[in-house]
Amino acid sequence: MPGIAYFFLSVVTLLAGYFIYGRVMDRVFKPDENRRTPAVTMEDGVDYTVLPPRELFYNQFLSITGIGPVFGPILGILYGPAALFWIVFGSILAGGVHDYLSGMMSLRYRGESIPDVVGRVLGRGFRVFMRLFSLVLLILVGVVFAIAPAELLASLTRIENDRPFWLILIFAYYFLATVWPIEILINRITPFFTVVLAVMAVGVLGALMFGGYDLYSHGEGWLRPHPKGLPMWPLMLVTIACGAISGFHATQSPITARCLGNERLGRRIFYGAMILEGLIALVWATAGMTLYQSSEALQAALTSGGPSGVVSAISLNLLGDLGGLLAILGVVALPITSGDTAFRASRLIVADFFNLPQKSIASRLKIAVPVLGLGVFLSQVDFEIIWRYFAWSNQTLATLVLWAGAAYLVRRGAGPGHWVATAPAVFMTAVVMTYILYVDIGFRLPYRISVVGGGLAALAALILFLAGRRRFKERVPLELAMEAAPETPRSPSGSYTVISPPKSGQGRKANQNNSGAG
Repeated sequence: MPGIAYFFLSVVTLLAGYFIYGRVMDRVFKPDENRRTPAVTMEDGVDYTVLPPRELFYNQFLSITGIGPVFGPILGILYGPAALFWIVFGSILAGGVHDYLSGMMSLRYRGESIPDVVGRVLGRGFRVFMRLFSLVLLILVGVVFAIAPAELLASLTRIENDRPFWLILIFAYYFLATVWPIEILINRITPFFTVVLAVMAVGVLGALMFGGYDLYSHGEGWLRPHPKGLPMWPLMLVTIACGAISGFHATQSPITARCLGNERLGRRIFYGAMILEGLIALVWATAGMTLYQSSEALQAALTSGGPSGVVSAISLNLLGDLGGLLAILGVVALPITSGDTAFRASRLIVADFFNLPQKSIASRLKIAVPVLGLGVFLSQVDFEIIWRYFAWSNQTLATLVLWAGAAYLVRRGAGPGHWVATAPAVFMTAVVMTYILYVDIGFRLPYRISVVGGGLAALAALILFLAGRRRFKERVPLELAMEAAPETPRSPSGSYTVISPPKSGQGRKANQNNSGAG
């Protein structure tokens, strides 16, 4: 079978996953088109406002699609075409599930940031931990997504020491995007980046299809040894993050949830954007394996110019000078459109934590200035160190969100349907625990011990979860109580005053605070 056939088979599988497994997610979650969304009940013209579905899809896609589905697959194909399997099935069974549940849970919890959503389901301790963990991840994302495009732009201009100039320019845009009303960001900025991204994807794919290239080299097999001897498990699954599953997405979904006018749009926007990102990852994985037909050749190129240099080389070789320039600009657009929303989400998390209204520009500046200042400081740290911590924290956050999604489905009485989230949560627990036990930024244990430790950690997490299902079922699904009193104001602590149904043999208790137990 020719290489192009493998590519199209992967694309067809991704699309089938959207139409088939996406509908499975809808049947399990049961979205309600008659339910009033936060964009309607909490409209403020800044963060909460109903926007058209098409614009929301563009924004969600561009927000989650950073350099992960470009750099990640290029690094992942050092293990050979087997990386395609993780991109396809990771997107369908893990990434799409994660994105859908994070967005829909936020929608049910009045558009709250993901740390608060997880806290509602799993309890106060998880809420505090997730707030700190998510904030650290978002700032790391913003830094990574500033450095990478700055380096790409510097490679285009070829002016010595102009990287600081591009960094300053990108951070200036991030600052404006962090404090602007979201309608300005989506209506005036997103369409431009969407066009640039479309040109990049269509151009690279067209060159691969009609340029007479021999896609893939199967002489070394589907699974190849890494040139540096690094094990595929779990390193490839952490390296290819945004192209398969990424916790960063969960920090972005609440931004979209606050502007969604109908719950029935959730599958199209949250699940669909993840599938489209998987397609972007497939394009770049295919391009990398086409131009570098051995892992050793690709490793040499990475050693010489890093992922940015490989992206530039692929673009220029496939599309020539002009087309390559447009393709590189498309790759630049990806991280910039994720970096801006990373800092915006950071502002919202801090605002939720301190219960600070964000309607006035002054209140937004109080948070945006220190957050962006910290990002500028971290941008001076070695990029490789920042990337390693970002990669692990990114996948760890995704794992925690999947467990929260599984617990939420149990609370909602989904029955066996909770396994759509529980299964990938167990899998990802093994991935992140093995990674942190093995790698240099972790405990540096021998590989076999790390694998066994990761497996045992995943098994222990599953046992604890299954043992706690009754406790989850007995908790009141908080969003139902909130729906019964949709105009109930938030208390100074950021919780809601709701009314819980009576327990057997007891009267109804009013004004019960649910902020701790979720």
